[in-house]
Formats: sequence, C-alpha cells, structure tokens
Amino acid sequence: MHNLSFKHRYTQKLNAKIPKKLSLRTFALPFAFLCVLLLLFLPLPAWAAQTQPERTPLTLKLLQERLRKPTLREGNLTVDLQNMAIDLRPENATFRDAFYQLLRKELGTKPLGLDLSNALILGDFIGSDLGLRTPLYAKAIAPIFTPTEQEKLERLRFVCLESLAIALPNSKDCRSLLGTESTPYSEIIVFRGVLTLVQTRFNGEVKFSNTFFLQSVDAQGATFLQPTNWTETRFARPINFTNANFQQTSNFQGSIFFEKANFKKIKCRENADFQGSFFENTANFNQAIFKQLAKFSSVQWQGNADFSEVYFANQAQFTKGNFNHFLLLTEVTFEQAVSFREAEFNQLVNLQAANILNQADFSDARFTQEACLSVSGLTFNSNQAKILGNPGEIGQMFCIPTLQGNQNVLRNLGQNFRQQQQVADANELEYTKQRLRLIEFGHRLTAININSASVASLINLGFSATQAQAIAQRRLLKSFRNSSELLTIADIDLEKYTQLSDRLIVGETLSIGGWLLQAWSWLALNVLLLLSGYGTNFWLVFGVGGLAIAYFGLLFWLVDRYRRLHPVPIIPTSYETISILVSFSVLEFFSLLAIFRNAQQPWLTLGCLFIIIVPVPMALLIRLYQQGRYHGLMDVSYFTEDGTFRQLRLLIGRLPVIPRNETFRERYMPLLCDRRWNWLNYYDFSLNNLVKLGFNDIRLRDEHLPGIISALAWYQWSLGSIYITLVLWTLSRTIPGLNLLIYLK
Repeated sequence: MHNLSFKHRYTQKLNAKIPKKLSLRTFALPFAFLCVLLLLFLPLPAWAAQTQPERTPLTLKLLQERLRKPTLREGNLTVDLQNMAIDLRPENATFRDAFYQLLRKELGTKPLGLDLSNALILGDFIGSDLGLRTPLYAKAIAPIFTPTEQEKLERLRFVCLESLAIALPNSKDCRSLLGTESTPYSEIIVFRGVLTLVQTRFNGEVKFSNTFFLQSVDAQGATFLQPTNWTETRFARPINFTNANFQQTSNFQGSIFFEKANFKKIKCRENADFQGSFFENTANFNQAIFKQLAKFSSVQWQGNADFSEVYFANQAQFTKGNFNHFLLLTEVTFEQAVSFREAEFNQLVNLQAANILNQADFSDARFTQEACLSVSGLTFNSNQAKILGNPGEIGQMFCIPTLQGNQNVLRNLGQNFRQQQQVADANELEYTKQRLRLIEFGHRLTAININSASVASLINLGFSATQAQAIAQRRLLKSFRNSSELLTIADIDLEKYTQLSDRLIVGETLSIGGWLLQAWSWLALNVLLLLSGYGTNFWLVFGVGGLAIAYFGLLFWLVDRYRRLHPVPIIPTSYETISILVSFSVLEFFSLLAIFRNAQQPWLTLGCLFIIIVPVPMALLIRLYQQGRYHGLMDVSYFTEDGTFRQLRLLIGRLPVIPRNETFRERYMPLLCDRRWNWLNYYDFSLNNLVKLGFNDIRLRDEHLPGIISALAWYQWSLGSIYITLVLWTLSRTIPGLNLLIYLK
C-alpha cells in the first residue's frame, strides 16, 4: 500500500512538471520514428553481409573434386567453381601453378565449360593459360578438335580473307592462316567450353589475349578492378558483358566477334580500346558509359552497331570504320569530340535525339546511296559545338522526315556550316527545310480535317462506320488537338491509326480564301524549289535561263525572218536557218546538261519551265500565222538597234519597244537582214529581255508593229523581271560575302 501511494505521488509530480499541451502521448510519434531509424541503419552491416554470397576458399582438393564431377548445364559439362574465393596472388604461387595446370589439362583435352559465377579472384587471372595451345596455320589444326570445332577454327580464314585490305591481316593468326608454314607466332590458345563469369569479381589483371573461344562467354555483371587484356581474342559464339564494370583499361584490340556481341550497360572508367576489331554480327553497346577515351578506329561492323543511349564523357574515335549495316546513335551523348574521319557508311546512321556537345567530325567519310545521317530531334548548339565534313558534300547527307519538331535542328545545322564558310552545305539544309515545308503545305491542302469532316468523309477515308461515329461523338465533347488523340478512342487501334495518319490533319477548318492563299504559297514555293532549289543552286538557275533565252531567241527570229510565202515570199536564207538551228541546239544542250546535273527532280523542273514559257508564246505564234500579216514596212525588220553605241550594257530600266519620238527613230536603226551574223541579234534581244544585259540595245520598232509580236516581247520582259530577281537572290545565297538578300525568305 505504501509503494502504491508513492507511485501515485510520483506520477502526479511528473504530470505537474509537464505542461498540459505536452503530455507523454506527444512524444510517442518522434520516439517511434527514432526507433525506425535505428532499426534501419544500425543492423545495415549485418544485412549487407547476408546479401553477399558466402564464398568458399578454393583448395586443390576441392578443385580436383569439381574436375572429377563436372556439372551438366544446358547440355554442356561444366566445372562448377561458383561462389569461390580463388587466391592467385604471388604469395600463393604453389596453389596458383597447380590451379592453372589442373584446369589446362582438363579443359584442353575435353570440351568442358568453366563457371566462375559470383567468384572472387584475388591476383592476376591469366585466362589464356587455361586453353589448349595449338598451331593454326593452314592444314595443321590439332586433330584433337571435333569436326564442328575445326569448322569454327577454319571460319577465321574467311574473315581474314574478307578483311585483307584492312587491319586484321596484321594479326598473328591471320598471318598464320594466310601462310603455309609454321612460325613462332602461328599458335593460338583455344578455349573449348563455355566460360561463365556472371557477377565475378577480379581484383587483379585479366588476360585472355590471343584466345579463341569456341563456345559462348557470359560475363554479365562482372567487375574488373584492374586492366583487362582481350587483344586478338576470337569469339565463335555469342558473348554477353551486360552490366560489366571495367575499372581500369579494357583492351579488345584486334578481336573478332563471329556472333552477337552484347556490351549493354557496361561501365568503362578508363580507356576502352576496340581498334581493328571485327564484328560479324550485331554489336550492342546500348546504355554503355565510357568515362575516358573510347577507341573504335578501323573496326569492321558487318551487322548493326547499336550505341543507343550511350554516354561518352571523353573522346570517341570511330575513324576508318566500316559500317555495313545500321549505326544506331539514338539518344547518345558526346561530351567531347567524336571522330568519324574516313569512315564508310553503307546504311542509315541514326542520330535521332542525340546530344552533340563538342565536335563531330565526318571529314572524308564515304556514304553510299542508301546511307544518310538521320538527325531528327538532334540536340546541337552551333554556338558551342560544331559538325565537320567535306564542303559541298556533308550537307547532302542529312535526312529529316518531317519539319515539325526539327526546325531548330535545321536552323542550328545551317548556322554551323555558315560559320565555317560552307555555304553550299548550309544551302542544302535550307533546301531540305523548304522541301519539308512544301510537303506540309500539300498535306494541309489535301488531308481531311478530323475536327470538321463529315461522318461520310471519314468512312470514305477508311474508317469503319463505328469508328467514324466514335470520332464524331468525341469531337462534340472536345476538339482534337493532334491526330494521336485518336488512339484514346477505344474503337480505333494502332494499325488503323498508322494506316491513315498521313491522310489526316488536325486544326481549324480553312475558309475558301485561306485555302486559296495556302494553295498560292504551295505553288510559289514549288516553283522556287524546282527552278532554283530555293535560291541555293546558281547553276540550276543558269540552266533555266539559258534554255529560256535560246527558246525565245528562236521565236523572235522566226516571227521576224519567216513572214509569208505568198504572194512574195519573205523567208530566211538556208545559211541563216542552219546557223540559228545549230546554235539553238548547242545552247539547249548545255542548258539541259546544267539542269540535269543540278536539279533534284530535273523532269519536274523542265515541266514547270515548259508551263511558263511554252503555252502563251505558242498561242500567240499560232494566232499570228493564222491571221497573216498585212501592214507597211513588210520588208523591214521589226527589231531596231541603237546605232550610236556598240558595247556591253546593263539595261535594267530598258523597255522592249522604242518610244514614239522622231529623235529615237533616228538613233534606232532596223537590223540588217542581209548580214551573215544577223541571227545573233535575236539572242541578244532575248538576253536583254530576260537578264537585262546585252551587247547592243535592241528593241522593237514603234511603227507598223503587229500587237501579237509586241505582246510576245512584253511577256518575255515580264518573265525577265522575275528571273533577274531570282538570279540576284540566288547569287546572294551562294556566294560567300554577298549576303545582301540572304535573309530574304
């Protein structure tokens, strides 16, 4: 009873000292939180120790036991050394020598695999001492190998022959196979079984140089704390280094990978050297990280090379590489310079969403007709980084599917080449940009707007009746903002969307006036692209102008010299006819040559030019000969020249007909039709009208002039005003320094 009263009094005193708002319950939550933290962090070393595999120290007795009783895995006999701690340090030399001797004896005579998964290797691991050393020169392969193994060894000869002009013939085994006699370098180490290094940790150096693996190598998650040497190693079966961690230099120089090579998510903290290697199948470096220099020079990539999402923190060298299939660089990041100098690309190079933060060098690279640089979504700032390439060539290698989302890419690339004075490449990118704009204009004019199209139109487009009704009900609630929102409708699947997405458009419905304005923009842009490459190709403009000058010169000669047959013939001489036809043919030939060599679509360019210069003049010409000519001065030329000067003149303000003034009539004299060189004057007049430049000031007379001939001259003069503007604009965009109109778009 005394104890109870004491506890009661003590509790009352304690509660009296605690304020009313701070009872013991108030401390319950912080106290519980503190307990949780203690539970989480204090036992951490113990838990960590439990997650690590318990490694058994490998002894000679245990090794002999495992060699006597190999494990059967996936149809292959394997020496199981999983979860072992293998001490190969110099202070344990007795065990180390016996370890290599015992394994070499068993692995060499039998096709046994070796499983070192989750093992800890202390000291240097000389993997090449585990294989069977055998001569490899022609017809001297050791008979111990099975026919299948001999066939794999023989495959190496074909690789050497395929790569005769590259770096591989310098390797030891290639020199041996291509020779007929044994040499000190004609031996190779053959590893006959499967090698498994999953989660293996190597504390020392790893050496597998000049080794031929006849079976697969699986090194997923392996950790190499010291340098690894895989020089001139041959892998006959697929290899897997996924998530491998190379803390020091990794050397695969001159290696050959006959099957798929998987280096996905590897981490190389020091230099990685793959120079002169040969990948006969797919090479996967997806999501790899290279902290230091990555050397891939003179590598043969016979299959796809996948470097998607790879991070290069230092320089990357792909010089003289041969990419026979796709090179995937999607979302790759190049922090420092990357070099593709003298590389050869036979298929697409995908740089979609790649990040180039320094310099990318494509100088002297060779691209086949199927190859291009896909740069859709490329992150590239021309003020901080740059792309190098052969002037006049690299700009043609970029390919972008759509303008949407890539305008900034094209702008930065164009600015990059303008800063390097590579105007032709910058103009090529500008041409690409405007061609994509033309496609967008055409799409807006012809595609169906799903926000306004009727149900019947949607059905005619390819949607089912149920899908069309679902679209109509969906847009009543909310208009579509982009075509991909169609996938939110349950009745529309991805296949249907992919099939019809190119024929759909989302946006406000165009009025008749808006549609006509859009059509005019499409037409004007089309003409600029066809006749001048949007001001980026002077020789194309030159060819178009030469063809028009020759054509109108022939027409003017015809209407002036071939007037009538009856009652008194007024026709040109045979010499003059032959001269004008021969000169016309020569001018047309060189003009057509310029067009076909420089136009992207030469036949469409000729068709566009035909529509401009043929229908109206031919209609006037047909009407002229239908009605005949009955006027004064029939024997006098319609064309007159300024007799006071004979010099090259720039005649921008000149009009094709002389004024009605007596003083001008005295200065301008009719052409002399009896001169053998008279036919040149008609080309001069055509040149005056189109280019505003001529050797003589030749115009039409103002008396007894048929209106049709005057209309023909004024038509060409009007085209000439447009043409000379096009010429000046093109010159300003193609000649460095002459940039008066470079931003006129």
